[in-house]
Amino acid sequence: MAYPLISVAPMMDYTDRHCRYFMRVIAPDVQLYTEMITASAILKGDKDHLLQFDDKEHPLVLQLGGSEPDDLAAAARIGEDFGYDEINLNAGCPSPRVSKGRFGACLMLEPELTAKCIAAMSAVISIPVTVKCRIGVDHQDNYDELYAFIEKVKTAGCRSFIIHARKAWLKGLSPKENREVPPLHYETVWQIKKDFPELRIITNGGIKSLEDIDKQLLNVDGVMIGREACSNPYFLAEIQQKYFHHHTVLSRLEVLESMFPYIDSQIQKGVKLASISRHLLGLFQGQRGAAAWRRHLSQHAHCAGVGIEVIKQALYSSQLNAPPV
Repeated sequence: MAYPLISVAPMMDYTDRHCRYFMRVIAPDVQLYTEMITASAILKGDKDHLLQFDDKEHPLVLQLGGSEPDDLAAAARIGEDFGYDEINLNAGCPSPRVSKGRFGACLMLEPELTAKCIAAMSAVISIPVTVKCRIGVDHQDNYDELYAFIEKVKTAGCRSFIIHARKAWLKGLSPKENREVPPLHYETVWQIKKDFPELRIITNGGIKSLEDIDKQLLNVDGVMIGREACSNPYFLAEIQQKYFHHHTVLSRLEVLESMFPYIDSQIQKGVKLASISRHLLGLFQGQRGAAAWRRHLSQHAHCAGVGIEVIKQALYSSQLNAPPV
């Protein structure tokens, strides 16, 4: 597959299928990721519930969590069969629950094991296998150790690394604090690209504007947007317009109207409106009436039996559908 220049990060409890469909309407060419799904959950759980997605979500990456090479290989094969475009191994999540399972960021402390996981997956699937990691973990945070990790995993067949430009603290910081407290060191990621020019290196962490993206693209192959895509999803329209010129960018209202058939179909399947509308809250960020829009959805979307009419009422009450003055 052709790798898009820009991607949206896998985010637990957020980048579910409804979020991804919404983001795809805004930006047809940005690469999307699932939430992290553990290999054991796929092997033991409801595969359809965990892995099903809409064809419009392509290009779509399945992010796996785990540290057992055989389990990851089996889960990756299932992911390929479901139609995912790429498999990504999570080696960056600092959650205590994840670390207890010996995966996520703690994999950076075991490059040999990480390489075995990559090799096992690469041996059984034809789609790319990639890694998302940090620049370091705990006190193992000097450049030589990061270099050695990349070198070891590269030899196992990984040709693309998404690197969050912060180190991770496995103890002492919450997952939220790990996204904010450790300082960003973009130059470390840039140096990896210089030292491994044959690899595709993508920067993640703290990227919130087109100017930020442009600065990164002078030094690496791509960028991954995180929380900014949640709080301000229409930022993806700016990205679509600037970096992918062959698609027309929809207005905010056109995005919303394009969501109506999807929302209706999901409600008919028993999905609650709030499961979808929570992703729409930031669509009008920065626009007059945005607060009223968020307030109406937050107050009414969770009510039993409601549907599209709540969305339309939110537009009307906030006057976001009124012509500009």
